[in-house]
Amino acid sequence: MAEHAPAAPNKPLIMAGAMTALFLAAIDQTIVATALPHIVAEFQGLSHLSWVFTAYMLAATVSGPIAGKMSDLFGRRIVFIVAAVVFIAASILAGTAQDMTQLTLYRGLQGIGAGALMVNTFAIPGDLFSPAERGRWMGLLGAVYGIASVAGPLLGGWITDQFSWRWIFYVNVPVGAVAIGMILYAFPRSLAPTRKPAIDYAGAVLLTVGLVPLLLAFVWGGVEYPWASAQILGLLATGVVGLALFVFVESRAAEPILAPSLFTNRTFAVMAVATLLSGMGMFAAILFIPVFGQGVAGFSATSSGLVLTPMMLGMVAAAALTGQGIARTHQYRIFGIVGMAVLAAGLYLLSTMTPEVSHSGLIGRMVITGVGLGVTFPVFLIAVQNAFDHSKLGTVTASVQMFRTIGGTLGTALFGGMMNHSLTNSLSGMGNDPVLQQLARAGGQAAQFATLSVNAVQNILSVNGQAVIRGLVTRVPEAQRAEVAAQVEHFLGAIKAGFTAAVDDVFFAAMIAAAVGAVATLALPQLALRAGNAPGRPADGTAPAAATAAPPRA
Repeated sequence: MAEHAPAAPNKPLIMAGAMTALFLAAIDQTIVATALPHIVAEFQGLSHLSWVFTAYMLAATVSGPIAGKMSDLFGRRIVFIVAAVVFIAASILAGTAQDMTQLTLYRGLQGIGAGALMVNTFAIPGDLFSPAERGRWMGLLGAVYGIASVAGPLLGGWITDQFSWRWIFYVNVPVGAVAIGMILYAFPRSLAPTRKPAIDYAGAVLLTVGLVPLLLAFVWGGVEYPWASAQILGLLATGVVGLALFVFVESRAAEPILAPSLFTNRTFAVMAVATLLSGMGMFAAILFIPVFGQGVAGFSATSSGLVLTPMMLGMVAAAALTGQGIARTHQYRIFGIVGMAVLAAGLYLLSTMTPEVSHSGLIGRMVITGVGLGVTFPVFLIAVQNAFDHSKLGTVTASVQMFRTIGGTLGTALFGGMMNHSLTNSLSGMGNDPVLQQLARAGGQAAQFATLSVNAVQNILSVNGQAVIRGLVTRVPEAQRAEVAAQVEHFLGAIKAGFTAAVDDVFFAAMIAAAVGAVATLALPQLALRAGNAPGRPADGTAPAAATAAPPRA
C-alpha cells in the first residue's frame, strides 16, 4: 500500500482531533454510571442494567484489533472517519432508545466505533512522529484518557440532572463532528493501495467467537450463573475453541489480524503480559476503592468518579510527565519497570487499610497507585510501536488496548469472586447478632437490613443504612439505650472490619499481579528509538513499497 502525506501536515491539529475522539470514546465507558438510576427508573430494566456496560466493553474489545489491522491496510484516516461516524450514529440511536434492549444494542454499536477510535488515536502519532518524538504525545494521550475517566461519571450526572440522560449521548454529535472535521482537514490523505488487500474475514469472525464468549464467562461467572454451570462452562469451551481456531487460521492468513508470530518478538510478549497484569490492577482500584471509600472511610462523594479523583489526577500527571521523560531521554524500559513497581507498591498500601484509615491516608494510597498506572500508559505503546515496522503499527497498537481490557475483565471476575468468598467467611458468625433481630422487629425501612448477606453489606454501610440502624437506639426505653447503642456500634464495626478485610484481600492479590508484571518488565528490551521522520518512511513522507516486522532484538 502506498500513502502520500502533505509536505507539511498540521500535526497539532491532527492530534487535537485525535484527542477529541479519544476523549469521547473513553468518557462513554463511564458516563452512563450516574445516569443509570434514571434510565432504569424510566425503562423498568434493572435486570438488564449490567448490559449497558458489558455491551460497550465487549464490542470495543473485539473491534479494536480488527480496526487496527484495517487501518494498516487502508490507512488511519479512512478508518478513523468511519469509526467516528459509527460512534456518532450509535450515540444518536442510544439517545432515542425506548427500552433497555434497544439501549443495549446501540451501546454495543457505540462500542464498535469506540474501540476503533481508541486504537487509531493511539496509532496516529506513529504516522506523524518518530519513536524518539512520540513520547510526549503518548503521554498526553494517556492524560486525556485519565481525564475522561474522571469526567465520565461527574459529567454524566450533571447532564442528567440539568437536561436528560439522553443528552449524555446527544452531546457526542457536535463534539464528534468537530473531531471529524479536524481529521478531514489536516490528516494526510491515503492513496489507493498498490495491491488489493487480503482481508482476513475468517480471522475477524474467529476472534469474535473466541473473545466474546470468554469475556462473557468472566463477566457472568459467579454472578449471573455459578462457575460450574453449563452456561459458564459452555461459554469457556466456546471461547477456547474459537481462539484455538483463530491461532490456526492466523498462522496461515496472508494479512492476519493478529499474527501468532508477533509473540516471538520479545517486546511484544513482555507488553502482552505486563499490560494484562496492569489492567487487572487498574480495574481492581477503579472498582473497589469507591466501595471502600464511601462504605467504610465515610467519603461524602456523590459518585464513585469523585472518590477516584486523586488516583486519576496522579495517573494524568504521571502519564504526561513520563511521555516528556521518554522524549528527552529516549529510554522507556526503566520507566516501565518503575511504573509497575510503583503500581505494586500502591496496591500493597491499599491492602493494609483498616476501617480507621484517614481520608488523607486513603488519598495518598490512591495517588501512588494512579502514578504507577500513569507511568505505564505511554511506555508499552512506545516500546511495541518502536519494535515493529510501520506496516504493523495499527495491529500492535490495538493489541495493547486488547490485553489491557482482557486483564481488566479477568481481574473484575477473579477479584469480585475473591471478595465475595472472603466476605462470606467474615459474615458467617454474625447471623444471630441481636441488632439484626431488632431490625426485623422494627419493621418498615429497618427490616430491609435484617437479613445479613454479601449483597446487603454495601446497603448496611451506606450513609442511609447506618442512619437507619443507629435509629434503633431512639426506639428503645432510655434505660436500655446505652446497651443498644453499644451493640449497634459493635455490629457496624464488625461489618466494617469484615468488609475491609475482604477488600484488603483483593488489593493484595492485585499487588501480586502487578509485582509479577514488574518482574516481567525486567525482560523488556531497550531498543534504540528511531529518530528523524516517521518510522519506516523516506524523507518525502511516502511509505516504502514493502515493510516487514523488525526481528526480535535483545
